[in-house]
Amino acid sequence: MEIQGQVQMFVNWVKESCNIVFFGGAGVSTESGIPDFRSVDGLYNQDYKYPPETILSHTFYVKKPEDFFRFYKNKMLFPEAVPSTTHKKLVELEKCGKLKGIITQNIDGLHQKAGSKNVIELHGSVLRNYCEKCGEFYDVNYVIKSGNIPVCSCGGRVKPDVILYEEGLDESNMREAINLISEADVLIVGGTSLGVYPAAGLIDYYKGNKLVLINKSATPYDKKADLLINDSLGKVFQQVIM
Repeated sequence: MEIQGQVQMFVNWVKESCNIVFFGGAGVSTESGIPDFRSVDGLYNQDYKYPPETILSHTFYVKKPEDFFRFYKNKMLFPEAVPSTTHKKLVELEKCGKLKGIITQNIDGLHQKAGSKNVIELHGSVLRNYCEKCGEFYDVNYVIKSGNIPVCSCGGRVKPDVILYEEGLDESNMREAINLISEADVLIVGGTSLGVYPAAGLIDYYKGNKLVLINKSATPYDKKADLLINDSLGKVFQQVIM
């Protein structure tokens, strides 16, 4: 099937369903100017003193906080980013009752900025930061404007509310994501290489026969998809007119 036929099938499934769940990764936000990790131009293919995966680990955060926050502020925070076509279309689908929830691996908060309400952030959000000593919360601007290491008024270190490597995912978020996916009629998986676990394994809970996988490059789940579209999310979602 040619790509236009694939997109038309996708549009038809969206129009016919009232129980859609969207599971997304970095590709949702690259169209907002936020770089991903694993593409040719992604963070894993740039040169740093330490690999990004090492810098964004719990161990590194504890042992080398200044290096951690230098990288974090330079490469992980994009306060000026605006929602992409995909973000906006998902809001439309939610408002008309078709989309029941968004499960995202992204930490940029752009789904909420666009107006989506039911968003499960598997890996947390850069918009939330908390004191490790007293629990006081701070916004992203506090971290941006802070010195080398953001510090609370009580003297405790302020940590981004994001899941670092070596840290476990929130169990309640996982349960909610599993429930959404297992009950979905249409599951749209977009902009993710599906190489990060346990998040990628959530797809295994889908019981339906309308698994749509939209990604520019191949993923380990391509053969399991009922509809595979190798194109950008924005190009595909702009065809959805409600």
